[in-house]
Amino acid sequence: MLNSKFKKALFRIIIAILILMISVAIVGAVLVARGIIPNPFKSEVLFGKPVIYLYPTHTEQVSVTLTYAGTVNTVYPAYNQKNGWNINAEPNGDLTDITTGQTYSYLFWEGTSTDKILTPTEGFVVKGSDTVNFLREKLSYLGLTPKEYNDMIVYWLPKMQQNNYNLIYFAGTDYTEKAKLAIEPKPDSLLRVFMMFKPLSTPINVPEQKLNRFERKGFTVVEWGGAQI
Repeated sequence: MLNSKFKKALFRIIIAILILMISVAIVGAVLVARGIIPNPFKSEVLFGKPVIYLYPTHTEQVSVTLTYAGTVNTVYPAYNQKNGWNINAEPNGDLTDITTGQTYSYLFWEGTSTDKILTPTEGFVVKGSDTVNFLREKLSYLGLTPKEYNDMIVYWLPKMQQNNYNLIYFAGTDYTEKAKLAIEPKPDSLLRVFMMFKPLSTPINVPEQKLNRFERKGFTVVEWGGAQI
């Protein structure tokens, strides 16, 4: 049988190991919350509500197909797997499904991706309470109209404003290469705004992302969407 001293020593070792494991878990949780390291348990990222507006210069039949490196969960209106969306588009943005005759304001899709998405190394750290003012300013600068950026704010605000802070980054080819659009006839100008954000408990320092203005000309297509990472 183990003697009393050895039992006490073994007990102290076990307690020390447990304390160390708890400490590591707490530190890891803090680092994940602050956005310093990725969450190892988050296997899927939802590409939330990308919507597509079409503004031709005259009434025109338009075909839009999506090639997405992930799983598309929802589309509206119905999407033909061979031919995509086929609609008549009006200059004011009204869309009419050629098959059903139903009218829509935009094309909508949503999907999930299991690809690893790294925490952005640039962007904007914004207080949750400042979300509306920030998005209104930046989305307008990027080229969204009041109707478009208000649609986007209404969708994302409930997911962001309750956080202490958000690290916000506007994706480029890291999004467009995952979700490719083919549009016929080809638009004269195409704007795809995809906002990635990470909730933070405390602010962190990152370089500010440089944004570019968008000029609308001719047949214009605009898309907005986002993802929490």
